[in-house]
Amino acid sequence: MNALEVHTDAGAVGGRRIDDDLTAWRGIPYAAPPVGPLRLRAPQPVEPWSGVRRAFHFGSPAPQGGGTDEDCLTLNVLALGSASGSLRPVMVFIHGGAYSGGSSSSSLYSGESLVRRGDIVYVSINYRLGSLGYLDFTQFSTPERPFDSNLGLRDQVAALEWVQRNIAEFGGDPDNVTVFGESAGANAVTTLMTTPAAKGLFARAIAESPPVASAYHPERAARWSREFLEIAGVPLADAATWLETADPADFVEAGTTLAHRGADEEPGTRAFAPVVDGFFLPTHPLDCFASGSGHPVPLIIGTNRHEGRVFPRFLNILPTDPTRIDKMFSHVDASVKERAIAAYPGYPGRRAAADLGGDVTFWEPSVLCAQGHTTIAPTYSYRYDFAPRLLRVLGLGATHATEMYAVFGLTGPWARLLTALGGRRGLRAVTDTVQSHWLHFARHGTPAPGWPRYSPERRETLIIDDTSRVENDPLGERRRAWLGYEHRR
Repeated sequence: MNALEVHTDAGAVGGRRIDDDLTAWRGIPYAAPPVGPLRLRAPQPVEPWSGVRRAFHFGSPAPQGGGTDEDCLTLNVLALGSASGSLRPVMVFIHGGAYSGGSSSSSLYSGESLVRRGDIVYVSINYRLGSLGYLDFTQFSTPERPFDSNLGLRDQVAALEWVQRNIAEFGGDPDNVTVFGESAGANAVTTLMTTPAAKGLFARAIAESPPVASAYHPERAARWSREFLEIAGVPLADAATWLETADPADFVEAGTTLAHRGADEEPGTRAFAPVVDGFFLPTHPLDCFASGSGHPVPLIIGTNRHEGRVFPRFLNILPTDPTRIDKMFSHVDASVKERAIAAYPGYPGRRAAADLGGDVTFWEPSVLCAQGHTTIAPTYSYRYDFAPRLLRVLGLGATHATEMYAVFGLTGPWARLLTALGGRRGLRAVTDTVQSHWLHFARHGTPAPGWPRYSPERRETLIIDDTSRVENDPLGERRRAWLGYEHRR
């Protein structure tokens, strides 16, 4: 068999040598296109094909601003071309983008540095986004036209099932799969850790800046779907027909309006998120972690030092200003609000408010996740502090998603731009630190030596910087200031 030709359970795929030592298979379907009668339905098996399918190009991103092709349920595999005496560890990446944007085809997510350095098989996936993937339209089901919930989450499970069935053909070990993601992709990771259908599909998990609390009960989700139809100008009596036949661009347009409206009217929530529907996702992830009932897989989890600072400038969806923050606290006791705000010196200044909004979205629920999960499986906590001078001058610091440069080994023009005012040596150092730990974890189930397990008593946390260190309970007073805060569900 040609080394670039691999047989999957649906048919043969032909890959492409992208460098002397790397082979890529791109745009492999892991489920049937969710179009026509399969729109807003759980993912269905791929129709088998004959011959060799050319897997040379990335599949279409899920419908979003700039693209509306619903045939998006594809994944990509990258591996070393050289033979191995044993099956290689597998790392499956789930991209972020607020469950409304993003794609596995981003050049940042190429995975080449991880594959070369770690001798792993790298998989990246697309999944349904926005209103077509994360709104719950089940209330509009009819006997002739049912709709399913948690479509994006179901897509992720289907992709992991494909990995279990097929990855050995690409040289990967189905018994040694690490699922990892950032932002919404990290929320996907922590949600999968509490999803019964995902049990046994991965052996380890890495969650980078996960908004763990972003999952909602059916009543709230149902209201959001009705608001979506109101924005689209669709009478509820006509919902089923419109949902099946509308142009995907109409879904994107109405969904964008719904998201912007929600950021102001219900700050701290996000309409595009998993639904605690009682069966596919039976329990809220925070409750699962609190009770120690998630899947007992080793976990790396962490956030960045100034998560929220990028959002007011580039993606204004978080509670990062006093008006939204006041609304966010409106459902909790006034003493909780007073105590939390006091933990951010300079509030209501712009940076303090952004730090508060970033912490309540990413850091505070990540702490709750870690302290619960550590009772059933090894858990490792980090905080990413590295920020080259350019990001500090801009007032962003180690803001949301900047750890991705280290995870994927940013090089070339973008690395030179990021370090234009200094920090090139530091970026190399943190890249070495992060990749060493991530890859050791993927291969062995533990980070590289020097990173102790997290415990609720000491809260050991690796502070990742140009010179990394371990601290116990960093920002402990701020952590305690959030005690008693309840996320809207």
